Amino acid sequence: MADRDIAFAQFVTAKADSLQRTAYLLCGDWHRAEDLTQVTFTKLYRSWPRLTDRDALDGYARKVLVRAFLSERRLGWFRREHVTAEHAESPERGWSPPEDRMVLLAALAKVPPGQRAVLVLRYWEDMSIEDTARALECSEGTVKSQAARGLQALRALLGEAPLSRRRGA
Repeated sequence: MADRDIAFAQFVTAKADSLQRTAYLLCGDWHRAEDLTQVTFTKLYRSWPRLTDRDALDGYARKVLVRAFLSERRLGWFRREHVTAEHAESPERGWSPPEDRMVLLAALAKVPPGQRAVLVLRYWEDMSIEDTARALECSEGTVKSQAARGLQALRALLGEAPLSRRRGA
């Protein structure tokens, strides 16, 4: 195996789980997340010889992942799932932390894709505004406005009270 292939295999081993979790947050489906992760690694492998700044690989991989997600959405290659009334969570129920997570993920899936990408990178991946702007190839102002709109959409979907307050905690 060539040095290039060894380095790439090490990168994939180190980052596969993290990228797949990010992909899941973007698309809300583990199978699609696996597909998006594979598309990301395929594109990275083709670009690998040109990627000289090894310190920037993580950010570049996330940029490729988000672009693949947004391209998939634009082309209509996705299946939209809807929560049925029998599975919908009621704000009156007492929720546990895993239920909080499921409610949050369901709400996140309803946020427009561009705003969702910003929310996932900024608040789940804990990327700075600057790094998020670089990953999405947009201005810092766009990141700020998309984050504000995305958070506003989540508040509208979840209600103003934090989840822990709804539980009475």
